[in-house]
Amino acid sequence: MKKSFFIKGLLHGIPICLGYLAVSFSFGITSVSAGLSILETIFISMANVTSAGQLAGVPIIAAGGSLIELASTQLVINLRYALMSVSLSQKLDGGVRLCDRLLIAFVNTDEVFAVSASQHGQLPKSYMYGLILTPFLGWTAGTALGAIAGNILPAVVTSALGVAIYGMFVAIVVPSMKTHKPTALCVLVAIALSVLFYYTPVLKEVPSGFVIIICAVLASALFAFLRPIEVEKEETV
Repeated sequence: MKKSFFIKGLLHGIPICLGYLAVSFSFGITSVSAGLSILETIFISMANVTSAGQLAGVPIIAAGGSLIELASTQLVINLRYALMSVSLSQKLDGGVRLCDRLLIAFVNTDEVFAVSASQHGQLPKSYMYGLILTPFLGWTAGTALGAIAGNILPAVVTSALGVAIYGMFVAIVVPSMKTHKPTALCVLVAIALSVLFYYTPVLKEVPSGFVIIICAVLASALFAFLRPIEVEKEETV
């Protein structure tokens, strides 16, 4: 590896690492509060590195849901990573082999992809390894701290901190809703469907993991048909 590229990647990954510390800390608290052990919680973060997927998966695990339900939920929520990895693969130079691509794809989060896409020219594997290392360490460390804190801090404090991870998703969605009306309507439809499942006698028996899948797929498919995004507006990065 060229040290200069690796160090550059490390430096670019530090802001992501710091952000992940806060978010994964909340996940650690949420997971332990749901009944998972500290080691189980840490292993989930080390093996997944996906905030939305982990947050959706923990309730299914805690409720004893099926593996099919868990896998289906993760597939729907994390499908975007496959598309981001395909796009990122076009920026990797010839020295990035298959094993390197698999490791890079494992930590190719939204933020890692955004930083990578903003770089000029082809990216060497040394840069990418530096870029994914600090976020991975931050995500794992934050989860461990949150899981440990969940067993030490008073219940009222852990409950309050556990809400923070939901605030992250609100912060991601709201800005887009303000500037893009179809996005706002799509979110409202998903909420309405979720409420329908929660209060309808027959539908409320559907496992929560499948409810997430159904609401997300129906709402997004509806607006993909009614208000498709114009490709011309999305081509420039």
